[in-house]
Amino acid sequence: NFFPSVLCRQARESMLTALEREGIRVVTLPEDATPSTGIESYADACACSDHLRAHADEIDGVVVTLPNFGSEKAVADALRLAGLRVPVLIHAVPDRNDRLAMGHRRDSFCGKLSVCSALNQYGIPFSLTTSHTCAADSDGFRADLRRFAATCRVVSGLRNARFGQIGSRTSDFLTVRYSEKLLERFGISVETIDLSEVMDAAAAVPVTDEALVEKVSRIGAYIDTASTPAASVDRIARFSLAVDAFIADRRLAGTAIQCWTALQKHFGIMPCTAMAMMGDSMIPSACETDITGLVSMYALQCASGSPSAIVDWNNNFGEDSEKAVIFHCSNIPASMLAGKTRMSFNEIIATSVGQDRSYGTISGAFRPGAMTYCRVSTDDANAGIRTYLGRGEITSDPLETFGGVGVVRVPNLQRLMHFVCLNGFEHHVAISVSATDEAMYEAFTRYLGWKCYWHEPSEEVAFPPSVVGY
Repeated sequence: NFFPSVLCRQARESMLTALEREGIRVVTLPEDATPSTGIESYADACACSDHLRAHADEIDGVVVTLPNFGSEKAVADALRLAGLRVPVLIHAVPDRNDRLAMGHRRDSFCGKLSVCSALNQYGIPFSLTTSHTCAADSDGFRADLRRFAATCRVVSGLRNARFGQIGSRTSDFLTVRYSEKLLERFGISVETIDLSEVMDAAAAVPVTDEALVEKVSRIGAYIDTASTPAASVDRIARFSLAVDAFIADRRLAGTAIQCWTALQKHFGIMPCTAMAMMGDSMIPSACETDITGLVSMYALQCASGSPSAIVDWNNNFGEDSEKAVIFHCSNIPASMLAGKTRMSFNEIIATSVGQDRSYGTISGAFRPGAMTYCRVSTDDANAGIRTYLGRGEITSDPLETFGGVGVVRVPNLQRLMHFVCLNGFEHHVAISVSATDEAMYEAFTRYLGWKCYWHEPSEEVAFPPSVVGY
Protein backbone atom coordinates (compact mmCIF):
# COMPACT_ATOMS: atom_id res chain seq x y z
CA ASN A 1 0.00 0.00 0.00
CA PHE A 2 2.89 2.37 0.61
CA PHE A 3 5.11 1.74 -2.41
CA PRO A 4 4.53 2.52 -6.10
CA SER A 5 3.64 -0.56 -8.17
CA VAL A 6 6.01 0.55 -10.90
CA LEU A 7 8.80 -0.88 -8.72
CA CYS A 8 7.10 -4.28 -8.90
CA ARG A 9 6.87 -4.18 -12.66
CA GLN A 10 10.49 -3.14 -13.06
CA ALA A 11 11.68 -5.87 -10.68
CA ARG A 12 9.57 -8.49 -12.47
CA GLU A 13 11.13 -7.62 -15.82
CA SER A 14 14.66 -7.62 -14.40
CA MET A 15 14.18 -10.99 -12.70
CA LEU A 16 12.63 -12.63 -15.75
CA THR A 17 15.56 -11.38 -17.84
CA ALA A 18 18.07 -12.73 -15.30
CA LEU A 19 16.41 -16.15 -15.24
CA GLU A 20 16.18 -16.31 -19.02
CA ARG A 21 19.86 -15.41 -19.28
CA GLU A 22 20.69 -18.50 -17.21
CA GLY A 23 18.49 -20.72 -19.38
CA ILE A 24 15.89 -21.19 -16.65
CA ARG A 25 12.28 -21.64 -17.74
CA VAL A 26 9.84 -19.69 -15.59
CA VAL A 27 6.35 -20.44 -14.30
CA THR A 28 4.71 -17.29 -12.89
CA LEU A 29 1.37 -15.51 -12.88
CA PRO A 30 0.57 -13.35 -15.88
CA GLU A 31 1.48 -9.70 -15.36
CA ASP A 32 -2.15 -8.59 -15.15
CA ALA A 33 -3.24 -11.30 -12.69
CA THR A 34 -2.79 -8.98 -9.67
CA PRO A 35 -3.12 -5.20 -9.40
CA SER A 36 0.60 -4.57 -8.86
CA THR A 37 1.95 -7.69 -10.63
CA GLY A 38 3.15 -8.68 -7.13
CA ILE A 39 1.69 -10.91 -4.40
CA GLU A 40 0.28 -8.59 -1.72
CA SER A 41 -3.02 -9.99 -0.42
CA TYR A 42 -4.44 -13.37 0.57
CA ALA A 43 -6.37 -13.36 -2.71
CA ASP A 44 -3.09 -12.82 -4.58
CA ALA A 45 -1.49 -15.63 -2.58
CA CYS A 46 -4.33 -17.99 -3.51
CA ALA A 47 -4.06 -17.07 -7.19
CA CYS A 48 -0.31 -17.62 -7.09
CA SER A 49 -0.51 -20.95 -5.26
CA ASP A 50 -3.23 -22.23 -7.61
CA HIS A 51 -1.02 -21.41 -10.58
CA LEU A 52 2.06 -23.03 -9.04
CA ARG A 53 0.15 -26.21 -8.12
CA ALA A 54 -1.18 -26.48 -11.67
CA HIS A 55 2.44 -26.55 -12.89
CA ALA A 56 3.95 -28.45 -9.95
CA ASP A 57 5.55 -31.14 -12.12
CA GLU A 58 7.52 -28.45 -13.98
CA ILE A 59 8.84 -26.60 -10.93
CA ASP A 60 12.18 -27.40 -9.23
CA GLY A 61 12.50 -24.23 -7.15
CA VAL A 62 10.93 -20.87 -6.35
CA VAL A 63 12.56 -17.44 -6.49
CA VAL A 64 10.94 -14.79 -4.30
CA THR A 65 12.06 -11.32 -5.31
CA LEU A 66 11.28 -8.28 -3.15
CA PRO A 67 11.17 -5.03 -5.14
CA ASN A 68 10.14 -3.24 -1.94
CA PHE A 69 9.33 -4.11 1.68
CA GLY A 70 6.83 -6.69 0.44
CA SER A 71 4.13 -8.62 2.24
CA GLU A 72 5.69 -11.35 4.34
CA LYS A 73 2.29 -12.90 5.06
CA ALA A 74 1.31 -13.10 1.40
CA VAL A 75 4.65 -14.64 0.44
CA ALA A 76 4.44 -17.23 3.21
CA ASP A 77 0.79 -18.03 2.43
CA ALA A 78 1.50 -18.47 -1.28
CA LEU A 79 4.34 -20.92 -0.57
CA ARG A 80 2.41 -22.84 2.07
CA LEU A 81 -0.73 -23.16 -0.07
CA ALA A 82 1.27 -24.21 -3.13
CA GLY A 83 2.77 -27.12 -1.17
CA LEU A 84 5.59 -27.63 -3.65
CA ARG A 85 8.29 -28.83 -1.20
CA VAL A 86 11.03 -27.34 -3.38
CA PRO A 87 13.93 -25.02 -2.54
CA VAL A 88 13.12 -21.30 -2.19
CA LEU A 89 15.55 -18.44 -2.85
CA ILE A 90 14.86 -15.06 -1.23
CA HIS A 91 16.13 -12.07 -3.24
CA ALA A 92 15.79 -8.38 -2.44
CA VAL A 93 16.39 -5.43 -4.78
CA PRO A 94 18.81 -2.81 -3.38
CA ASP A 95 17.91 0.83 -2.73
CA ARG A 96 19.88 3.77 -4.11
CA ASN A 97 21.09 6.44 -1.71
CA ASP A 98 19.78 9.19 -3.98
CA ARG A 99 16.28 7.66 -4.25
CA LEU A 100 15.04 7.27 -0.68
CA ALA A 101 12.13 9.71 -0.92
CA MET A 102 8.59 8.30 -1.04
CA GLY A 103 7.78 7.20 -4.55
CA HIS A 104 11.23 5.74 -5.08
CA ARG A 105 12.35 4.01 -1.87
CA ARG A 106 12.10 0.25 -1.57
CA ASP A 107 12.96 -0.78 2.01
CA SER A 108 13.46 -4.33 0.69
CA PHE A 109 16.58 -4.63 2.88
CA CYS A 110 14.22 -4.49 5.87
CA GLY A 111 11.39 -6.43 4.24
CA LYS A 112 13.64 -9.40 3.55
CA LEU A 113 14.16 -9.83 7.29
CA SER A 114 10.39 -9.94 7.81
CA VAL A 115 9.80 -12.43 4.99
CA CYS A 116 12.51 -14.73 6.37
CA SER A 117 11.02 -14.47 9.86
CA ALA A 118 7.59 -15.43 8.50
CA LEU A 119 8.96 -18.40 6.57
CA ASN A 120 10.70 -19.65 9.70
CA GLN A 121 7.41 -19.37 11.57
CA TYR A 122 5.65 -21.34 8.81
CA GLY A 123 8.38 -24.01 8.84
CA ILE A 124 9.32 -23.32 5.21
CA PRO A 125 13.07 -23.71 4.53
CA PHE A 126 14.74 -21.22 2.22
CA SER A 127 18.07 -20.11 0.78
CA LEU A 128 19.67 -16.68 0.74
CA THR A 129 21.66 -14.65 -1.74
CA THR A 130 25.28 -14.00 -0.81
CA SER A 131 24.61 -10.25 -0.42
CA HIS A 132 21.52 -9.30 1.56
CA THR A 133 20.37 -7.14 -1.36
CA CYS A 134 21.65 -7.32 -4.92
CA ALA A 135 20.54 -6.28 -8.39
CA ALA A 136 19.08 -9.06 -10.54
CA ASP A 137 21.48 -8.18 -13.36
CA SER A 138 24.60 -8.27 -11.15
CA ASP A 139 27.36 -10.86 -11.44
CA GLY A 140 26.86 -11.71 -7.78
CA PHE A 141 23.23 -12.63 -8.26
CA ARG A 142 24.07 -14.57 -11.37
CA ALA A 143 26.44 -16.72 -9.28
CA ASP A 144 23.75 -17.07 -6.59
CA LEU A 145 21.26 -18.21 -9.21
CA ARG A 146 23.62 -20.84 -10.58
CA ARG A 147 24.28 -22.17 -7.09
CA PHE A 148 20.57 -22.22 -6.29
CA ALA A 149 19.81 -24.06 -9.54
CA ALA A 150 22.38 -26.70 -8.52
CA THR A 151 20.69 -27.06 -5.12
CA CYS A 152 17.34 -27.51 -6.85
CA ARG A 153 18.77 -30.22 -9.11
CA VAL A 154 20.15 -32.16 -6.14
CA VAL A 155 16.86 -32.00 -4.22
CA SER A 156 14.65 -32.91 -7.17
CA GLY A 157 17.10 -35.58 -8.30
CA LEU A 158 17.32 -37.38 -4.95
CA ARG A 159 13.64 -37.26 -4.11
CA ASN A 160 12.03 -40.32 -5.69
CA ALA A 161 15.34 -41.55 -7.14
CA ARG A 162 15.58 -45.24 -8.04
CA PHE A 163 18.88 -47.13 -8.00
CA GLY A 164 19.78 -50.69 -8.90
CA GLN A 165 21.95 -53.11 -6.94
CA ILE A 166 23.38 -55.83 -9.17
CA GLY A 167 24.61 -58.71 -7.06
CA SER A 168 25.23 -59.11 -3.36
CA ARG A 169 27.69 -57.29 -1.14
CA THR A 170 31.17 -58.76 -1.25
CA SER A 171 31.35 -60.50 2.13
CA ASP A 172 34.65 -58.98 3.22
CA PHE A 173 33.46 -55.39 2.65
CA LEU A 174 31.48 -54.48 5.76
CA THR A 175 32.24 -50.87 4.89
CA VAL A 176 29.57 -50.77 2.14
CA ARG A 177 26.68 -51.92 4.32
CA TYR A 178 23.66 -49.63 4.18
CA SER A 179 19.98 -49.46 5.17
CA GLU A 180 17.42 -49.67 2.37
CA LYS A 181 14.72 -48.68 4.86
CA LEU A 182 16.42 -45.41 5.80
CA LEU A 183 16.95 -44.52 2.15
CA GLU A 184 13.30 -45.28 1.44
CA ARG A 185 12.26 -42.91 4.21
CA PHE A 186 13.83 -40.11 2.18
CA GLY A 187 12.28 -41.23 -1.11
CA ILE A 188 15.26 -43.20 -2.44
CA SER A 189 14.38 -46.71 -3.65
CA VAL A 190 16.69 -49.64 -4.38
CA GLU A 191 15.87 -52.36 -6.92
CA THR A 192 17.94 -55.54 -6.61
CA ILE A 193 18.80 -58.30 -9.08
CA ASP A 194 20.98 -61.38 -8.68
CA LEU A 195 24.26 -61.20 -10.57
CA SER A 196 23.55 -64.58 -12.14
CA GLU A 197 20.43 -63.20 -13.86
CA VAL A 198 22.46 -60.44 -15.50
CA MET A 199 25.20 -62.87 -16.57
CA ASP A 200 22.58 -65.25 -18.02
CA ALA A 201 20.98 -62.40 -19.96
CA ALA A 202 24.41 -61.32 -21.24
CA ALA A 203 25.32 -64.83 -22.37
CA ALA A 204 21.99 -65.20 -24.20
CA VAL A 205 22.60 -62.28 -26.58
CA PRO A 206 22.92 -63.72 -30.13
CA VAL A 207 26.28 -63.23 -31.85
CA THR A 208 24.56 -61.48 -34.76
CA ASP A 209 22.47 -59.15 -32.58
CA GLU A 210 22.67 -55.61 -34.01
CA ALA A 211 22.73 -54.08 -30.53
CA LEU A 212 25.75 -56.23 -29.65
CA VAL A 213 27.61 -55.20 -32.81
CA GLU A 214 26.84 -51.55 -32.07
CA LYS A 215 27.93 -51.86 -28.43
CA VAL A 216 31.27 -53.40 -29.42
CA SER A 217 31.77 -50.53 -31.84
CA ARG A 218 30.91 -47.97 -29.15
CA ILE A 219 33.41 -49.52 -26.75
CA GLY A 220 36.12 -49.30 -29.41
CA ALA A 221 35.31 -45.64 -29.99
CA TYR A 222 35.23 -44.93 -26.26
CA ILE A 223 38.57 -46.43 -25.22
CA ASP A 224 41.71 -47.93 -26.74
CA THR A 225 41.15 -51.72 -26.75
CA ALA A 226 44.28 -52.63 -28.75
CA SER A 227 45.76 -54.65 -25.89
CA THR A 228 42.48 -56.36 -24.93
CA PRO A 229 41.42 -59.71 -26.45
CA ALA A 230 38.39 -59.45 -28.75
CA ALA A 231 36.59 -62.13 -26.72
CA SER A 232 36.84 -59.96 -23.60
CA VAL A 233 35.44 -56.93 -25.44
CA ASP A 234 32.55 -59.09 -26.67
CA ARG A 235 31.73 -60.23 -23.14
CA ILE A 236 31.96 -56.67 -21.80
CA ALA A 237 29.53 -55.54 -24.50
CA ARG A 238 27.12 -58.34 -23.61
CA PHE A 239 27.25 -57.47 -19.93
CA SER A 240 26.69 -53.80 -20.77
CA LEU A 241 23.57 -54.66 -22.81
CA ALA A 242 22.17 -56.74 -19.94
CA VAL A 243 22.71 -53.90 -17.47
CA ASP A 244 21.15 -51.43 -19.93
CA ALA A 245 18.05 -53.63 -20.07
CA PHE A 246 17.84 -53.78 -16.25
CA ILE A 247 18.12 -49.99 -16.05
CA ALA A 248 15.45 -49.45 -18.69
CA ASP A 249 13.07 -52.04 -17.21
CA ARG A 250 13.27 -50.62 -13.66
CA ARG A 251 13.69 -46.97 -14.74
CA LEU A 252 16.85 -46.52 -12.72
CA ALA A 253 19.04 -43.45 -12.23
CA GLY A 254 22.18 -45.50 -11.57
CA THR A 255 23.61 -48.85 -10.47
CA ALA A 256 25.99 -50.38 -7.95
CA ILE A 257 27.58 -53.64 -9.07
CA GLN A 258 29.17 -56.66 -7.40
CA CYS A 259 32.30 -56.21 -9.45
CA TRP A 260 34.50 -58.94 -7.92
CA THR A 261 35.19 -61.86 -7.99
CA ALA A 262 32.10 -63.84 -9.07
CA LEU A 263 31.89 -61.86 -12.30
CA GLN A 264 35.46 -62.78 -13.20
CA LYS A 265 35.14 -66.45 -12.24
CA HIS A 266 31.83 -67.06 -14.01
CA PHE A 267 31.83 -64.53 -16.88
CA GLY A 268 35.47 -63.61 -17.36
CA ILE A 269 35.41 -59.79 -17.30
CA MET A 270 35.82 -56.69 -15.18
CA PRO A 271 32.69 -54.52 -15.68
CA CYS A 272 34.62 -51.25 -15.32
CA THR A 273 34.46 -50.02 -18.92
CA ALA A 274 30.71 -50.63 -19.08
CA MET A 275 30.34 -48.72 -15.80
CA ALA A 276 32.50 -45.83 -17.03
CA MET A 277 30.45 -45.53 -20.21
CA MET A 278 27.28 -45.39 -18.13
CA GLY A 279 28.85 -42.64 -16.03
CA ASP A 280 29.67 -40.60 -19.10
CA SER A 281 26.02 -41.07 -20.16
CA MET A 282 24.99 -39.55 -16.81
CA ILE A 283 23.92 -42.89 -15.33
CA PRO A 284 26.50 -43.34 -12.56
CA SER A 285 27.67 -46.80 -11.55
CA ALA A 286 29.42 -47.57 -8.26
CA CYS A 287 31.85 -50.33 -7.38
CA GLU A 288 31.34 -53.14 -4.89
CA THR A 289 27.54 -52.70 -4.54
CA ASP A 290 28.16 -49.41 -2.73
CA ILE A 291 24.63 -47.99 -2.96
CA THR A 292 25.21 -45.01 -0.68
CA GLY A 293 28.38 -44.30 -2.66
CA LEU A 294 26.13 -44.29 -5.72
CA VAL A 295 23.79 -41.81 -4.01
CA SER A 296 26.86 -39.62 -3.41
CA MET A 297 27.84 -39.86 -7.09
CA TYR A 298 24.32 -39.03 -8.23
CA ALA A 299 24.09 -36.00 -5.95
CA LEU A 300 27.36 -34.66 -7.34
CA GLN A 301 26.19 -35.31 -10.88
CA CYS A 302 22.93 -33.43 -10.26
CA ALA A 303 24.78 -30.48 -8.74
CA SER A 304 27.50 -30.17 -11.39
CA GLY A 305 25.69 -31.37 -14.50
CA SER A 306 28.78 -33.47 -15.28
CA PRO A 307 29.88 -37.08 -14.64
CA SER A 308 31.11 -38.17 -11.23
CA ALA A 309 33.39 -40.97 -10.06
CA ILE A 310 33.79 -43.12 -6.98
CA VAL A 311 37.31 -43.63 -5.67
CA ASP A 312 39.22 -44.78 -2.63
CA TRP A 313 40.95 -42.38 -0.29
CA ASN A 314 43.89 -44.63 -1.05
CA ASN A 315 47.43 -43.46 -0.22
CA ASN A 316 49.42 -40.72 1.41
CA PHE A 317 51.43 -38.61 -1.04
CA GLY A 318 54.93 -38.61 0.37
CA GLU A 319 55.32 -36.23 3.30
CA ASP A 320 52.74 -33.67 2.13
CA SER A 321 50.04 -33.62 4.83
CA GLU A 322 47.48 -31.88 2.61
CA LYS A 323 47.78 -34.25 -0.35
CA ALA A 324 46.54 -37.79 -0.90
CA VAL A 325 46.28 -40.34 -3.69
CA ILE A 326 42.79 -41.23 -4.92
CA PHE A 327 42.50 -44.48 -6.84
CA HIS A 328 40.24 -47.11 -8.31
CA CYS A 329 41.17 -49.99 -10.53
CA SER A 330 39.06 -48.49 -12.41
CA ASN A 331 35.63 -47.50 -13.70
CA ILE A 332 36.44 -43.77 -13.94
CA PRO A 333 34.47 -42.06 -16.75
CA ALA A 334 36.94 -41.33 -19.56
CA SER A 335 35.82 -37.69 -19.71
CA MET A 336 37.31 -37.20 -16.22
CA LEU A 337 40.72 -38.49 -17.23
CA ALA A 338 43.53 -36.60 -18.96
CA GLY A 339 44.89 -37.65 -22.32
CA LYS A 340 44.26 -40.97 -24.01
CA THR A 341 42.81 -43.79 -21.94
CA ARG A 342 43.22 -47.50 -22.52
CA MET A 343 41.52 -50.70 -21.47
CA SER A 344 43.63 -53.01 -19.36
CA PHE A 345 43.31 -55.90 -16.93
CA ASN A 346 42.92 -55.54 -13.18
CA GLU A 347 46.35 -56.20 -11.72
CA ILE A 348 44.89 -56.85 -8.25
CA ILE A 349 42.11 -59.25 -9.26
CA ALA A 350 44.33 -61.00 -11.82
CA THR A 351 46.46 -62.39 -9.00
CA SER A 352 43.55 -64.65 -7.97
CA VAL A 353 41.55 -65.26 -11.19
CA GLY A 354 44.16 -64.82 -13.94
CA GLN A 355 44.82 -62.03 -16.40
CA ASP A 356 42.62 -63.48 -19.15
CA ARG A 357 39.53 -63.21 -16.92
CA SER A 358 40.15 -59.69 -15.61
CA TYR A 359 40.15 -57.39 -18.66
CA GLY A 360 37.91 -54.34 -18.70
CA THR A 361 39.49 -51.74 -16.43
CA ILE A 362 40.25 -48.18 -17.52
CA SER A 363 43.74 -46.81 -16.94
CA GLY A 364 44.52 -43.12 -16.81
CA ALA A 365 45.15 -40.07 -14.63
CA PHE A 366 42.52 -37.58 -13.51
CA ARG A 367 42.66 -34.27 -15.28
CA PRO A 368 43.65 -31.41 -12.95
CA GLY A 369 41.05 -28.96 -11.70
CA ALA A 370 38.71 -28.01 -8.90
CA MET A 371 37.20 -30.99 -7.11
CA THR A 372 34.14 -31.43 -4.95
CA TYR A 373 34.06 -34.60 -2.84
CA CYS A 374 31.04 -36.09 -1.12
CA ARG A 375 30.03 -39.11 0.92
CA VAL A 376 26.49 -40.13 1.88
CA SER A 377 25.97 -42.85 4.48
CA THR A 378 22.97 -44.30 6.30
CA ASP A 379 23.22 -43.79 10.05
CA ASP A 380 21.34 -46.82 11.34
CA ALA A 381 22.02 -46.16 15.03
CA ASN A 382 20.43 -42.71 14.83
CA ALA A 383 17.81 -43.51 12.15
CA GLY A 384 18.95 -40.91 9.66
CA ILE A 385 21.34 -40.06 6.85
CA ARG A 386 24.68 -38.39 7.44
CA THR A 387 27.09 -36.90 4.94
CA TYR A 388 30.33 -35.05 4.57
CA LEU A 389 31.58 -32.94 1.70
CA GLY A 390 34.11 -30.32 0.78
CA ARG A 391 36.25 -28.82 -1.90
CA GLY A 392 39.80 -29.51 -3.00
CA GLU A 393 41.80 -29.73 -6.18
CA ILE A 394 43.13 -32.47 -8.40
CA THR A 395 46.78 -31.65 -8.95
CA SER A 396 49.10 -32.37 -11.86
CA ASP A 397 51.56 -34.32 -9.69
CA PRO A 398 52.77 -37.35 -11.68
CA LEU A 399 52.33 -40.82 -10.23
CA GLU A 400 53.37 -44.17 -11.62
CA THR A 401 50.80 -46.89 -10.94
CA PHE A 402 47.98 -48.80 -12.63
CA GLY A 403 44.23 -48.12 -12.78
CA GLY A 404 42.59 -44.73 -12.49
CA VAL A 405 44.61 -42.44 -10.25
CA GLY A 406 45.00 -38.87 -9.14
CA VAL A 407 46.71 -36.72 -6.55
CA VAL A 408 44.43 -34.37 -4.65
CA ARG A 409 45.05 -31.47 -2.32
CA VAL A 410 42.51 -30.90 0.45
CA PRO A 411 43.04 -28.12 3.01
CA ASN A 412 43.49 -29.58 6.50
CA LEU A 413 43.31 -33.12 5.10
CA GLN A 414 44.45 -34.70 8.36
CA ARG A 415 41.49 -33.27 10.24
CA LEU A 416 39.16 -34.58 7.52
CA MET A 417 40.66 -38.07 7.77
CA HIS A 418 40.23 -37.97 11.55
CA PHE A 419 36.56 -37.08 11.06
CA VAL A 420 36.05 -39.89 8.54
CA CYS A 421 37.69 -42.47 10.81
CA LEU A 422 36.07 -41.42 14.08
CA ASN A 423 32.61 -41.36 12.52
CA GLY A 424 32.90 -44.68 10.71
CA PHE A 425 32.50 -43.41 7.16
CA GLU A 426 33.37 -45.65 4.23
CA HIS A 427 36.74 -45.63 2.46
CA HIS A 428 34.96 -44.80 -0.81
CA VAL A 429 34.32 -41.16 -1.69
CA ALA A 430 32.55 -39.67 -4.71
CA ILE A 431 34.15 -36.80 -6.61
CA SER A 432 33.38 -34.52 -9.50
CA VAL A 433 35.51 -31.97 -11.33
CA SER A 434 33.44 -29.05 -10.05
CA ALA A 435 33.00 -26.55 -7.23
CA THR A 436 29.51 -27.44 -6.01
CA ASP A 437 29.98 -28.11 -2.29
CA GLU A 438 27.98 -25.07 -1.17
CA ALA A 439 24.97 -25.96 -3.30
CA MET A 440 25.06 -29.55 -2.04
CA TYR A 441 25.33 -28.46 1.59
CA GLU A 442 22.20 -26.36 1.12
CA ALA A 443 20.36 -29.29 -0.46
CA PHE A 444 21.41 -31.84 2.17
CA THR A 445 20.82 -29.78 5.31
CA ARG A 446 18.11 -27.28 4.50
CA TYR A 447 15.81 -29.27 2.23
CA LEU A 448 16.53 -32.98 2.76
CA GLY A 449 17.16 -32.77 6.49
CA TRP A 450 20.42 -34.76 6.42
CA LYS A 451 23.30 -34.25 8.82
CA CYS A 452 26.29 -32.85 6.96
CA TYR A 453 29.85 -32.03 7.89
CA TRP A 454 31.13 -29.37 5.52
CA HIS A 455 34.93 -29.42 5.63
CA GLU A 456 36.63 -26.01 5.62
CA PRO A 457 33.81 -23.71 4.47
CA SER A 458 34.72 -20.04 4.30
CA GLU A 459 32.81 -17.49 6.36
CA GLU A 460 31.30 -15.94 3.25
CA VAL A 461 29.43 -19.11 2.29
CA ALA A 462 28.76 -20.80 5.63
CA PHE A 463 24.95 -20.95 5.92
CA PRO A 464 23.61 -22.47 9.14
CA PRO A 465 20.82 -25.02 8.67
CA SER A 466 17.31 -23.56 8.80
CA VAL A 467 13.97 -25.06 9.76
CA VAL A 468 13.28 -28.27 7.84
CA GLY A 469 9.51 -28.49 7.88
CA TYR A 470 8.66 -29.51 4.34
